[in-house]
Amino acid sequence: MDAQKEALRRIISTLASKNEELQNFLEAVDHTLTGLQEESCKVMSDLEAELEKLNSALEEKGAELRYIIKEEKQRKEAELQVETLFFNELFLSGTLYFLVYYLVLHIYLLIVFKVIFSTLVTMAPAFRLTTRPAVSDNMSQFTVDFSAERAGLQRLHFLPVPRAPQIDASSCVVRDNTITVTWRPPGEADSGGDSSSRPIERYDLEYRKTDRDSTLRVAGEACWEKVCDIIEPQVTISGKRSEFDSRFIAIRVRARNKAAAGEFSEPIAIETTAYNFSFDASTAHAELKVQGDTVTWEPQGVKGHDPRLRGKENKSSSRSATPSPNKTAASRGGRDRFAGESYTVLGDEEMTNGCHYWELRPLADWKSFSVGVAYRGSLGRFDQLGKGTGSWCLHASQWLQSSLAAKHNNRAKTLDWPLPHRIGIYCDYDNGDLLFIDVDHLRLVHAFKTKFSQPLVPAFTVWCGGITIATGLQVPSFMGNFLTTNRSLSSLSP
Repeated sequence: MDAQKEALRRIISTLASKNEELQNFLEAVDHTLTGLQEESCKVMSDLEAELEKLNSALEEKGAELRYIIKEEKQRKEAELQVETLFFNELFLSGTLYFLVYYLVLHIYLLIVFKVIFSTLVTMAPAFRLTTRPAVSDNMSQFTVDFSAERAGLQRLHFLPVPRAPQIDASSCVVRDNTITVTWRPPGEADSGGDSSSRPIERYDLEYRKTDRDSTLRVAGEACWEKVCDIIEPQVTISGKRSEFDSRFIAIRVRARNKAAAGEFSEPIAIETTAYNFSFDASTAHAELKVQGDTVTWEPQGVKGHDPRLRGKENKSSSRSATPSPNKTAASRGGRDRFAGESYTVLGDEEMTNGCHYWELRPLADWKSFSVGVAYRGSLGRFDQLGKGTGSWCLHASQWLQSSLAAKHNNRAKTLDWPLPHRIGIYCDYDNGDLLFIDVDHLRLVHAFKTKFSQPLVPAFTVWCGGITIATGLQVPSFMGNFLTTNRSLSSLSP
C-alpha cells in the first residue's frame, strides 16, 4: 500500500511539473506574440519614415539641380542681352560708319605719306569688333544620368541583419567569481556567409540567474541583465557575490552592425559551481543567535556578562564574569538543536560530490570558534566538533591564551600559526581533501586527507563573540597551488 502511495505521489509530482512547464511555455508564447505585434508596428512605422526621408531627399536634390540650371540660363541670357543692346546702339548712332571711314583714311595715309606702322598698330585695337556672341547656347554640362540611382532604388531592400552568434560552451570558463563567455561570430562556422552583409560592429550579451539547467524562464526568476557594446567575441562577467548565488546562469548573445541588431543566440545554462548555503537556524544551540550570515553567542541567565571584555588589566574580572565553555550549562532547545557544551550550528546545504569553498571571518570580540565539516547524522545534540570520526575542524581560541589546532576523532594537532583574520575552507568531496587557508597571506594553515562516505555539511562552533561567513563563492584559482604542492602534508585522519 505504501509503495502504491509513493508511486501515485511521484506521478502527481511529475504531472504538476509538466503542467508548470506547459504554463511557462504558454506564457512565453503569449509574450512572443505580443512582442511580435509591437515589433511589426515599429518596423512599419520606421519604413514609412525612411520612405518619407528618401522622397524628401529626392525633392531637395531636384530643386538644387533645377536652381543651378536656371542660374546658368539667366547668366547667359543677361550677357547676350548686353551684347544685343550694344550693337543696336552702335548701328543706330552711325558710329559704325564713322569708324569704317576713319580706318580707310588711316590706310590711305599709310600708303601715301609712308606713316610709320606703329601708328596703325596703336590705333588698331580701337577698331577690333568681334562678331561672335560672348556665350554659347551649349548646356550639355548639366546633363544627368540617374540610371545607376534608379537601379539602386530598385535594389532597395531590408537592411542585412547579422545572424546569431554561437556560444562556445567548451571555451567558457568559470573561475574566481567570474564567468568568461566565448562565442563564434556569425558566419565563422559556415563558409557560405553573405559577403554583402555589413561587418559586425558590436555584441550584446544578456544573462540571468536560474536554479535550473533549463533555459526556459520560469515565473519568479530573475530578469535578463545586459552587457552592451562588446567589441571582441568574448566577455567576462565580473563576479559580485550576488551574481553567483544561484546554481546556473543562463546566457545569450547577439550581434549588431551599423544597420540593426540580429537575433539572440540560443541560451545556454552555465553552472556557476558556487557553493551557496546559509546557517540552519533549527540546529543552532539555544545560546547562538543567527542573523543572516552572522552567528553570535548570547548566553542566557548569566548576569553582568560582557563578551567584549578582553583587556589584560581586567583579566581576573573577565574570568569571573565570563563562563568557561567547559562549565556553562545551556537550556534545552528543540529536538534538533545542539545543547550542553556544544555551541554548534550547521549549514543547510549538503555536499555529496564536487569541490566547494567558503570563507569565515571572526568578529572583533571573539574568544573561541571552530569551523569545519561534519556528517549531519553522526553528530549528537551534545557532540562537539572534532571529537568523533564524523567531523573535522580548525579550532581557534583567544581564551586566556591564543591557540590554533586541527581536530578530528578526538585528536588535536597544535598549529604554530598566527590566528588568521580571514579563513578560506576548501572541501573536495570526491578526493577527500579539506583545506584551511589564511586568505590574507595566501598560506595553507592545515590540510586533512580522508575519504568521505556520507553527505557533509559545513559546521561551526562559536563561544563568546561571533563569526560571519561568505558563501556563494567559486573555488579561487589560487587553490590550485595548494592542491598541487601540499597533498603530501600529513593529516590527522587515519
